[in-house]
Amino acid sequence: MRIAIFTDTFYPDVNGVAKTLKRLTSFLESQKISYKIFAPSSPAKDFTDYPIHRTKSLSFFLYPECRLALPNLLQMKSEIQSFSPDLIHVATPFNIGLCGVYFSKKMNIPLVCSYHTNFDEYLQYYNLPFLTRLLWNYMHWFHKTCKKIFVPSPATLQLLKQQGFTNLELWPRGVDCKLFHPNHHKNSFKSDYKLEDSYLLTYVGRLAPEKDLHTLLAVAKTLPPDLNKKIHWLIIGDGPLRKELEAKAPANMTFTGYLSGKRLAQAYASSDILVFPSPTETFGNVVLESLACGTPVIGAKSGGVQNIIEPGVTGLLCSPGNVQEFTHSILHLLTNHPLRKQMGNAGRHYALTQSWEQILNNLIYQYSDIIQKRDVQKYA
Repeated sequence: MRIAIFTDTFYPDVNGVAKTLKRLTSFLESQKISYKIFAPSSPAKDFTDYPIHRTKSLSFFLYPECRLALPNLLQMKSEIQSFSPDLIHVATPFNIGLCGVYFSKKMNIPLVCSYHTNFDEYLQYYNLPFLTRLLWNYMHWFHKTCKKIFVPSPATLQLLKQQGFTNLELWPRGVDCKLFHPNHHKNSFKSDYKLEDSYLLTYVGRLAPEKDLHTLLAVAKTLPPDLNKKIHWLIIGDGPLRKELEAKAPANMTFTGYLSGKRLAQAYASSDILVFPSPTETFGNVVLESLACGTPVIGAKSGGVQNIIEPGVTGLLCSPGNVQEFTHSILHLLTNHPLRKQMGNAGRHYALTQSWEQILNNLIYQYSDIIQKRDVQKYA
């Protein structure tokens, strides 16, 4: 089996799509399945040795950290002909993704796509709601030749069904429970930020409009003063809103930039609650990572997050943008240590059932089924 992956973001980019594809390619290597990645050039240094074709790119104005690829179709065609894939997997609906769709049609190679981002919801946060219908028309055209569209959560699958998409298949996300676990040295992490005597409330993710961080700031400023003086907020991530958020943030809020690996796992494990107000997630990787570290989550009752959190068991769900509900939920958990502990244990137990190996084995099965059907048709 030979898989060509077309994506407009890949490691070392820091986002859910890049992380998921890195996990997928590592699994393909472990199974000795040949693959080739087509992705834009990245300003970040990549010291790993992936079989990857990088394309010239520019920074995208709405998302400065994302790249707008300027593909050379002749070079790409030569690479694809040399690699001779059995299947093309397109992960993004932008320039590189368009190339994947084009070569699938041109060379009669089966195509699958994975849907990672609710761009229609993003439009609301960038004052572009008038583009919604145009966007859905484009997404239908883009995906119309896909044998399968892989979606990360039941909520996303239902959304696409309502929009008239077919050939949908659930491809959820797993978590590395050996890296993300509750037993990290919490005192040393807290001492690094001088937080030994504080409740630690944490947000992890991109600092961008679609994450609804203005609700987070409002919540931080609404908590009762007597409790607030015992709380410290840790904002982990970066993005276009960082300077604005830092200027408006209360004194008990620290911005760390991106953390990864063991350091990120320590942050989760050291936190009392992960507060995640984003209403636009197709899945919510950080929610599952937090649960794996035994930390309950208060999240928005929207998108894929609502499929991960079991209310009252592993965390709490609040109406998107509802400052009062988020504030009440934080007060409820911070004043009830046994409940937080119980939720943390339940979250860890749930995370242990979300095995990447099982999830990715199922994806490979789907790949194989599509390739075999192509071969039967080809030689019938």
